[in-house]
Amino acid sequence: SGVAGRPEELRELRGGELAALLFTSGSSGAPKGVLHTSDTLAYKATGMAAVHRLTPDDVVLMPAPLAHVSGLLNAVTLPGAVPFKTVLMRRWNADAALDLIERERVSFMVGPPTFFVALMQSPNFSPARVESLRLVSSGGAGVSDAFVAEASERLGTVVKRTYGSTEAPSVATALPGAPDDAPRAIPPCELRIDAPDTDEHAGELLIRGPEVCAGYLDAPDTERTFTRDGWYRTGDLATIDADGRLAIRGRLDDVIIRGGENISATEVAELVERHPAVRQCAVVGIADDLMGERACAFVVADDGFDLAECARWCAAEGLARFKTPERVIVLDALPVLASGKPDRAALRARAAQISSS
Repeated sequence: SGVAGRPEELRELRGGELAALLFTSGSSGAPKGVLHTSDTLAYKATGMAAVHRLTPDDVVLMPAPLAHVSGLLNAVTLPGAVPFKTVLMRRWNADAALDLIERERVSFMVGPPTFFVALMQSPNFSPARVESLRLVSSGGAGVSDAFVAEASERLGTVVKRTYGSTEAPSVATALPGAPDDAPRAIPPCELRIDAPDTDEHAGELLIRGPEVCAGYLDAPDTERTFTRDGWYRTGDLATIDADGRLAIRGRLDDVIIRGGENISATEVAELVERHPAVRQCAVVGIADDLMGERACAFVVADDGFDLAECARWCAAEGLARFKTPERVIVLDALPVLASGKPDRAALRARAAQISSS
């Protein structure tokens, strides 16, 4: 609004003009203000419409807040570019979502696996209620092979792994005409790996492209995170193979160091999630005087999944013994942020309490 509460006259934004200030979740540090322009948002909206082959007949259900980049992109700018109908939720609730999908004939959803796991676990779920779905785009931690297989079958839809962030929204996904469903960079966006000395295969993912934000509200954050030639340092540990397939291995600060050996929390969580009794898993490090850190697995699982069964499963799947979780905690649900992503800060705090008890 303008002076004294009078609304300002709407006008067309000029290219490159600041259009949105979004804040990161702060799950791995203090939230940072991310600056997006009319150009970055418009480019991403038109690009995703083409990549997902969206039409005016589609209907999107958006449970994320509009102040989150997923809500802004997929419920405001993308539907405006196509255009198609948007259905909003005040807050996520699986049963309410099932009602909306069925009533509004929702065809497109975007969100982390926690949303879709909750849908499938609802006692009110049935394939008939979600038959209108044709495309699910899922990102964040936990988009494992097991999740994609189960969600594709039970929801009866295409499930795409999509990677992005507040700073660089939806920069990789399954591309039309690609030989498989692996996420790849969406041209002309560029991805590269800056490999650290600690791991010859994985390294920090860097991104450069027209959808990348203009920087941060605080200049020192921009200087620390962006290279002089325009690459955005994501803080994510990743690999890119010879065919351009992107695999996220976790956050650089999610590497658990046990006795000098590096453990990828994401690798362990994905393996544990393949167990038939486990619906969700998140792995964090617990401080340990002897080893430095030990892996702790928080799981949403059926009765009978405990530390002994976890160890048996990990051994059967060929996981190195030093990577195997040394504590298993079963929860009714993983704590999540407003975006639906697991709240790793809350899990770390709980793990810290356990290690000190």
